[in-house]
Amino acid sequence: MEATTPFQIHPVFPDRLAEEAERLRAEAEKIPHAHERDLLLRKGRQTETAAHVNEWLTSPGLFPPK
Repeated sequence: MEATTPFQIHPVFPDRLAEEAERLRAEAEKIPHAHERDLLLRKGRQTETAAHVNEWLTSPGLFPPK
């Protein structure tokens, strides 16, 4: 009998954001220049920005205002 874990290990939030941004860009490359492609590229940039904001917020050098 194989040993199984009771839960699955999911990628951490920054990794999921990076994967999603890459997926959106790849999907946008398949679509000809159109409004839908622009929306996908915008969503990819927003996801990348969210990853940078998350990195900034979780950095050890961030201090609350005094």
